[in-house]
Amino acid sequence: MKCTSALGLALLGVADAFPNILAQLEQNASKHTIEQSKLTKRVAFDAALQFIESTGKVFGMAVDMSSILAVYGAVFDGDLLEWSIGGPDSLVSLLGLLGEPQGISGSHNKYEGDGSPTRGDLYHGNDYLLQMSQFQALYDLGKADDIYDIQLLTDYRATRFQEGINNNPYFFNGPFSGVIAQGAAWLFVYRFMANKSAEYPEGRLNGEVLKSFYAITGDDGDFTYTPGHERIPDNWYTRNALDQYTIPYLTMDNVEMILQHIEFASIGGNTGTTNSFVGLDIENLTSGVYSADTLTQGNNAICLGMELTIQATPDILSGLFLDTNAAADKIGSAFNKVTKSLGCPQLNAVGKGQFAQFPGYTKDYSGYTPPGSSLL
Repeated sequence: MKCTSALGLALLGVADAFPNILAQLEQNASKHTIEQSKLTKRVAFDAALQFIESTGKVFGMAVDMSSILAVYGAVFDGDLLEWSIGGPDSLVSLLGLLGEPQGISGSHNKYEGDGSPTRGDLYHGNDYLLQMSQFQALYDLGKADDIYDIQLLTDYRATRFQEGINNNPYFFNGPFSGVIAQGAAWLFVYRFMANKSAEYPEGRLNGEVLKSFYAITGDDGDFTYTPGHERIPDNWYTRNALDQYTIPYLTMDNVEMILQHIEFASIGGNTGTTNSFVGLDIENLTSGVYSADTLTQGNNAICLGMELTIQATPDILSGLFLDTNAAADKIGSAFNKVTKSLGCPQLNAVGKGQFAQFPGYTKDYSGYTPPGSSLL
């Protein structure tokens, strides 16, 4: 099962921890703590309302963010109503679909993408199990002071981005999976995992908390990863209910990352060989609505990712649903609410043919391959 850092853990918080963690949170709401709660191994799915409620109560994810993630997951990786947080699941309906929904673990370039903190790229390494070399590199960066903050994560994200370019001929940074979801995956590590307190109201993330969330045991240099044993630590405090993590909050954080590393907003990829990264001409792609010069202004980078997703939705859905209208309407409605709230310039058409040069985008992806297969 793939968990793209805390983004995946938020999904696990819905299906695996609900109702166990949720019930415990209800019992301990007055002190905002979770004790002895454990995420189980099973690949499960849950409905949108349970996802929204659980991610809010467990991690402090605001309704605006959980709602759009619920809609997106159900449309692109499920049956419009529910979806698997791992690979394909027989409990997800096949009615009206052209094939079996692949779940979050089979959602490359739709829900998740390359450049994960602890998972490998799709075509270079294992893309849904933790890679110990990546976790060790992350752990090493903060172990001197035992602090893992957004600046540290920003720096390591830049390293992982360059590693993808250097080592993966199919590396691709997509509009949603790259610019938005990749940024969220890195930011969620701190915003959702950090332990909140009066002394550290925004949270303090140390090595032991990080290890617990990533199912890591043992001492530095001799770590053991046990899939399915991701665990909310003892005496861990979630976000204050009055300080939930919203889309505008995420947007502000993501823009701060992009201002330090403009490559994070570069939609494009390698062209079949390593170190061949080509970024799309944004002005040409959007018929002048956006440009490289305006991309770092305000909410434009997030707006572009959202609006390109809306434009690409009919093409993506054509291979998933017999009737794409209902699915496209769900995505359009959810995303248009966000772009309107962010004051995004209206994008009516895009030059989608420019994506053809990237094999990481065009390469036929057969979906989730379970552990133990010959492809791992």
